[in-house]
Amino acid sequence: QVQLVESGGGLVQAGGSLRLSCAASGRTFSSYHMGWFRQAPGKEREFVAAISRSGGITDYADSVKGRFTISRDNAKNTVYLQMDSLKPEDTAIYYCAAKSAGWTPREAGRYDYWGQGTQVTASS
Repeated sequence: QVQLVESGGGLVQAGGSLRLSCAASGRTFSSYHMGWFRQAPGKEREFVAAISRSGGITDYADSVKGRFTISRDNAKNTVYLQMDSLKPEDTAIYYCAAKSAGWTPREAGRYDYWGQGTQVTASS
């Protein structure tokens, strides 16, 4: 069992930055691929970014590529999402997720564990 707790969300002006963190419980964090997803009001949950177990492979949605950076620190059982140049359309609840099986980063249904989410609001 893995418990995930996100933090770092908040209100920021468009063009600003936020850094989300996701802390995982347990001693097997390094055995999980990690992903970030988001859900805006009235919309479906969508993939944002993912990182492989060792951190050697990353994947980004086209909408955030070049603005967001995912990273992880396996010694601290934490995955991060650095969000720069935020836009109003980035406003959503952001969730981190963990999956133990193969590298299918964009498929939300393949993730085993989810956090409770953290709200990010970028105002225009």
